Amino acid sequence: MEFASLIFFFFIIIPSAIIHEYMHGAVANYFGDPTAKYAGRLTLNPLAHIDTWGTIILPIMLFAFSGGSFVFAYAKPVPINPLFLRGKFSAVLVAAAGPLSNFVTAAIVGALIRFLPASGFSMILSLIVYANVLLGVFNLVPIPPLDGSKVLYPFLPRSLDNLKFALERYGFFILLLFIFGVGFQWLLPLMFYLFRLFTGLPSPF
Repeated sequence: MEFASLIFFFFIIIPSAIIHEYMHGAVANYFGDPTAKYAGRLTLNPLAHIDTWGTIILPIMLFAFSGGSFVFAYAKPVPINPLFLRGKFSAVLVAAAGPLSNFVTAAIVGALIRFLPASGFSMILSLIVYANVLLGVFNLVPIPPLDGSKVLYPFLPRSLDNLKFALERYGFFILLLFIFGVGFQWLLPLMFYLFRLFTGLPSPF
């Protein structure tokens, strides 16, 4: 990825992460939990969602440690109170809403790319697709505090409760190992497949 594209990608992934968090709050509010609404988080105003670590420090560190080849960022998680949620699978739907919003965004922008001639603008659109595919796939990894854990854990048998508690306790450290180790490389084939599926292009770069 060229430096200019990487910087632009940084400014794409932050709004995409904000939409991701907004959708968590919006779906939670729909199912009866107004916590995000009362906290002032049901808004697309970036100031309400910026997280010092996830939105500023982490992407700068990833940019530096990867030699300028990779950037990832996330917004401040919206507060959710599961005690207010109505419906058996409402908590799962709230957790899934963020990644699904990224995939829907990627699909819509990808469809637009298919009808446009190759140009600098279509390259910009392709970065939007890739940023949202990245956020959607990464957040579905079942490691706390990522959304994938909240989607998967309710369906696991009670016999795995100790494993779930251990993962929730040490999830942040496991996640760091996943990001900076080989784990993230395992996601690339799926991300590239979804990118090709949405856009019809061979590669985002």
